[in-house]
Amino acid sequence: MPKNIRYGREADRGLDLWVKLARAYAVMNKVAGKNIRQHGLTLPQFGVLECLYHIGPMPIGDLSRKLLVSGGNMTCVVDNLEKEGLVRRVPYPEDARSVIVESTVEGDKLIKRIFPEHAGRIALAASVLSPEEQKELSRLLKKLGTGISD
Repeated sequence: MPKNIRYGREADRGLDLWVKLARAYAVMNKVAGKNIRQHGLTLPQFGVLECLYHIGPMPIGDLSRKLLVSGGNMTCVVDNLEKEGLVRRVPYPEDARSVIVESTVEGDKLIKRIFPEHAGRIALAASVLSPEEQKELSRLLKKLGTGISD
């Protein structure tokens, strides 16, 4: 028999939001992951290729922050992409201790080929919401994400 335990109006509302947000993320992540794995990539690998394709070369620390991945994990992801010939490290001109990660021609070809399909699947998954609802949810999620300090 389920218990109906309450923690107060504000806490219950926050918990309800958290559960719905986590479930929605899990569903969207599953949709994205299935398509990405079909191309032999992990979600973090895809994220690196997508970031480099749409934004351009950047230091590994910037990739970590943009993709919300730890520095150690990002190093492993970049190592594996480098072994596949999809990215390369180049010396950072202003700091010899740092490197910039950039996509190779092969990495650009791969992401250019698979990203439109990925975008279409994400659009289809999001289509349960009207265009106006999608814009409003994006606005609210941005407000939530930028309004919370670690």
